[in-house]
Amino acid sequence: MFQAGIFKGKTALVTGGGSGIGYEIARQLLQYGAELYISSRKPERLEVAAEKLREYGPCHTFPLDIREVEQVEALAAHIKAESGELHLLVNNAGGQFPSPAEDISPKGWQAVINTNLNGTWYMAQTMAKHFFLPQQSGCIINIIVDHYRGMPGMAHTAAARAGVDNLTKSLAVEWANRKVRINSVAPGIIQSSGLEHYPPELVAQVAKTIPMKRLGTTAEVAEAVLFMALSEYITGETLYIDGGSRLWGDVWEIA
Repeated sequence: MFQAGIFKGKTALVTGGGSGIGYEIARQLLQYGAELYISSRKPERLEVAAEKLREYGPCHTFPLDIREVEQVEALAAHIKAESGELHLLVNNAGGQFPSPAEDISPKGWQAVINTNLNGTWYMAQTMAKHFFLPQQSGCIINIIVDHYRGMPGMAHTAAARAGVDNLTKSLAVEWANRKVRINSVAPGIIQSSGLEHYPPELVAQVAKTIPMKRLGTTAEVAEAVLFMALSEYITGETLYIDGGSRLWGDVWEIA
């Protein structure tokens, strides 16, 4: 889809790069010539993924909990020592679980907000201060979710991801004159390892609710991320990869 070697000479970081959408984003970046860093909270999964990814190009790993600022700072220092520069950050790490709003515990709420909103902010601010702002160049892509009409049944992640969506707009304006672009990609229901955490009967009926009558693929999301990374006059935007589901259809009935 893209010109061979188009990311040659570029260094990229993909959080949550050990599985699912993050793994495919990492694979495609390597395929098109990038030097890559991937991070995850699970070192074992990270190393298994990196071994496969190295078939496509140079892939480095760094175990990381994006909720811990000290760990994020350590990653920035590691990249600076090993590669000197960073050109692209893909904030893909995150997590959520389905639950009626009244059943979300304070601990569950805080875990989702801390990961999806705070963790994304820590990564964006830290990498901008260490790399993008001093370089006067760089790109951040935030992977969020299809929250266009709200997310009944997952109010915690809808709130967090909507926060990231707005953060994307704010940072895009603040850092535009320093040639740092920030955009978001909002996948709908994607056929990936992330669906393992949801009831099989729910996943089976989801495709019927999507106007295009199928789930999305990790490759389609990755292609959108690469497009946004390469588009030098787009900033502050959110690109939905959802088969039209933000406009019509409901994943489940409201009680």
